[in-house]
Amino acid sequence: MTAAAPSRPYDVLLVEDDPGDALLIEEAFLVRGFGQRLHQVSDGIQALEYLRDPARRRPDLIILDLNMPRMDGRETLAAIKADPDLHRIPVVILTTSDAPDDVASSYELHANAYVSKPTDLDAFLDTVHTIDDFYLGLVRLPRR
Repeated sequence: MTAAAPSRPYDVLLVEDDPGDALLIEEAFLVRGFGQRLHQVSDGIQALEYLRDPARRRPDLIILDLNMPRMDGRETLAAIKADPDLHRIPVVILTTSDAPDDVASSYELHANAYVSKPTDLDAFLDTVHTIDDFYLGLVRLPRR
């Protein structure tokens, strides 16, 4: 299935501490050529600084890893969803964990989706493309 290009460029904030995974996600978005602007930070503290910086454009989507140093994904998700200026931004958890407690706690903290990272390269890229297709192609998001 070929995804339709969005009507405008869009911004994705990737919160990922693993450089290899970050590079794969970036490559998966770049290959689509839809005008995505991917911004990457390595932990929750950097993510909140980015999101609260008035000089930066708000992302249309946040892709968030759970297991990170300094401030993990659970704490970051809780802070984003508790902030009235940020809580409407869709947050997709993309993590290696498929533990039922992680899934449940992420949804309790109002994650919009929880996706386990596949270990197979092609499946990993397909997963990122599916997130891209769904959140940035199919779903209608509120205006910024």
